[in-house]
Amino acid sequence: MDLASPISTVVPSLDGPVLLVLAAAEEGLSGRQIHKLAGSGSVAGVRLVLQRLAATGLVHGDDSGNSLLYRLNRRHLLAPIVEQLANLRSTLTTHLAAEISSWHIPPVHAGLYGAIARADGDLDSDVDLLLIRPDHHDADDTLWTAQVSHLMQSVVDLTGNAAHVFELSQSELAGHLSTAPILNDWTHPTLHLTGVPLTEAGRVPAVL
Repeated sequence: MDLASPISTVVPSLDGPVLLVLAAAEEGLSGRQIHKLAGSGSVAGVRLVLQRLAATGLVHGDDSGNSLLYRLNRRHLLAPIVEQLANLRSTLTTHLAAEISSWHIPPVHAGLYGAIARADGDLDSDVDLLLIRPDHHDADDTLWTAQVSHLMQSVVDLTGNAAHVFELSQSELAGHLSTAPILNDWTHPTLHLTGVPLTEAGRVPAVL
């Protein structure tokens, strides 16, 4: 899956970025505005896509002075599918959060960072996961490692991308957070999955 534009997995043409913009918009947008937000193609190309989508009824074009303002027809049968494709990152985080929440050994904190959190990257980018392990469980704990391995396979199954896990114990986290921020590129931005916020994870007392 292209982590910068997940919708391109099934809509690889210019239609994908255009639909992504329309799905996120609450008001009508001009062709030039959509082109600027999509960051792809040319203004003429975007307008051709909009005209074709308008012919299917999926997009409505409303007269506004000397221009047309385009909006997604949310009553169209395909509109929910477009919205789901536009929110694949959110869907991924929901799936991963649900799996981690069912673990027998819950992490103090679990989150996503790197390309998936920044909404950039490409087809070859890893999905980077941050796991803060409770101090009273070793890194080689059989159950813990089995959970992590299953999670990594889930990422592959859900996205087609490899998973990269950066794992720290609570004590190790406290030490890392006290170092120079440039060494901790996994701290920002992050998408919180489960557990306490990362800023609090190093201060949570270990459960014995």
